[in-house]
Amino acid sequence: MKLLSRMMKSLERRVDQAAPLHKSLLHSLLVMAWTVEARDPYTGGHLWRVSRYARLLAEQSGLSEEDTARIAIGGFLHDLGKIAIPDHILNKKDRLTQEEYDTIKTHPEIGWRVISGHPLAALAEAGILYHHERPDGTGYPRGLRSAAIPEDARIIGICDAFDAMTSTRPYRKGMSKEDALSAIEQNQGKQFDHALSNHFLAVADTGKLDHIIGHSDEGIPLRNCVVCGPTLVFKRHQQANDYVYCRSCAAEYRTEACNGDLVATPTGKRGQPWQLQPELDTTTIDALIQQSLPALSELSIAR
Repeated sequence: MKLLSRMMKSLERRVDQAAPLHKSLLHSLLVMAWTVEARDPYTGGHLWRVSRYARLLAEQSGLSEEDTARIAIGGFLHDLGKIAIPDHILNKKDRLTQEEYDTIKTHPEIGWRVISGHPLAALAEAGILYHHERPDGTGYPRGLRSAAIPEDARIIGICDAFDAMTSTRPYRKGMSKEDALSAIEQNQGKQFDHALSNHFLAVADTGKLDHIIGHSDEGIPLRNCVVCGPTLVFKRHQQANDYVYCRSCAAEYRTEACNGDLVATPTGKRGQPWQLQPELDTTTIDALIQQSLPALSELSIAR
């Protein structure tokens, strides 16, 4: 946390209205969010997926390009507060105890405090702080109800829950798309905003979710570890005869070309600590910046 605070103060001293600096500041935020995700081997691509779902839902809801861009960024940043959650909780392979769950529930407030002094805080504060609030008032951290929950957070909350339901965890297999959509429909007005969840179901009917579910980036599906499930993340630069590693169990895989695609074949070896270090996904981050920044006004960036 102290390191993040020093990073924030350093960035604040440099802030002005120049577009290149806006890009640099936004990049710094997205890198911090990616760093949080890199600590959890079972959420590879979660931030990208939530951001993509959130963009589609905002568009389906008829929001402006600027609002849509802001919400997409908020979707990528929503779990920033997990940077302060201990590794033994974040990476636990069994269900959490109540005490551990209470610790996890602190991440919205922590994320809000982390971002609150940043020059671009207005882009994501609502999504970070309120994405676990529920229309029926049983959410956290504030127990807000219905329209008192900012629209950004209501959108991101649906997308975050859908990705959680359709993603595999150490203690359970991910739901099918149909079962997850059914769960959203059954919880309209309770866990999920009624109108927005209808819009999300409408997006699902278009088939646009199918190329995001189970993917870590555009056109790049997660591959299966024979022990841990869909935890192997391929990068755009991946080629045949590369080595990839499951960051959960450290199993080593070799990539092979097969019918125009790459497959991962286990070698029977385990990766060394230096081989298990996550590689910064600059391609995904730069793509989000390039897509979002032009739609954001100077007011939304600077306020």
